Amino acid sequence: MKVVISGGGTGGHIYPAIAIANKIKEEKPDTEILFIGTEKGLESDIVPKSGYPIKHIPVSYLKRKISLHNVKSAGLLVKGLMEARRILKEFQPDLVIGTGGFVCGPVLFMAAQLKIKTMIHESNVFPGLTNRILARYVDCIALSFEEAKKYLKNHNKVIITGNPIREDFLRITEEEAALKYNKKPGLPLILVVGGSGGSVKLNNAVIDLLTRHPKNNFEILLATGKNHYSKVMELLGKEKTILNNNRVVPYINDMPYALKACDLIICSAGAMTITEITAAGKASILIPKAHTAENHQEYNAKALADKKAAKMIKEKDLSGETLYQNIQEIIGQSNGLKEMQKASKGEAKLKASEKIYEAINKLMNN
Repeated sequence: MKVVISGGGTGGHIYPAIAIANKIKEEKPDTEILFIGTEKGLESDIVPKSGYPIKHIPVSYLKRKISLHNVKSAGLLVKGLMEARRILKEFQPDLVIGTGGFVCGPVLFMAAQLKIKTMIHESNVFPGLTNRILARYVDCIALSFEEAKKYLKNHNKVIITGNPIREDFLRITEEEAALKYNKKPGLPLILVVGGSGGSVKLNNAVIDLLTRHPKNNFEILLATGKNHYSKVMELLGKEKTILNNNRVVPYINDMPYALKACDLIICSAGAMTITEITAAGKASILIPKAHTAENHQEYNAKALADKKAAKMIKEKDLSGETLYQNIQEIIGQSNGLKEMQKASKGEAKLKASEKIYEAINKLMNN
């Protein structure tokens, strides 16, 4: 079997694509897999490091108003469609899978025109524009969230699979993680992560919290982002008791361990992040990034908050005191933390890769 997988722009599109590729290779080792992405996207670096070949097509996003950028993007789209057609006819895949991002638009559309079997996977609660358009043309639509179904018209094509996740998040035990992070018995550990690059707003809120409340009934582990670490340490370094009671690091390389070790995580609301949080069964305070495409992170956060599996704070409302109050509401209540962790675990979909592979088999056998 030959499979083309396309998706890019963010890790939320790329990592599910790699997880799907790994599952296909695990089940059918002789499968030939080719990725199609953009030359400037993260996929051009991540995909080869994962052991898969990748070809590039020219394509760019569209702005929501008339502009010179859109004229140029339209020209690139035509080139992208032609290049996608050339690659598909040359590789001759049996199946083409898209995981989101504007790069998969030309690839999946052209695959459908060439009568090749097609599938898209949508990781967010609110489907991206590319996948909403492609839903009309593809054969199968795999969704991570049940709530996403109401934004699509083609319900007969939809299956709910969840988001594929790295095996490390399932394999590592909480005992192993607690030992690795030297977790203090009886003291809740709160992990604060502002994404791979860090978040100035979140860092400032944590600094404000720790300055106002230096002695707490919890311990904070803050990952500042490499570019912000020195500034945060400069601001916190004046208060030695704060640094004695909490930990500040520039970056966390072993996120599966850190997530399994913590009792509560404070972070943004990307689809992959939510998948990992629920797989680990952790309580969370979600701070959706305000300027994401179509505000999809707020939809993601609300889906968990509505199930009592998380709390949501909008970026405009973020402050040290707001964070502190929300933390106390969770850990200060009798069984409050455990109830939220239980609700989070109830939202986990741990067999996403298996369900997607089953859908692939069904699609190929029809």
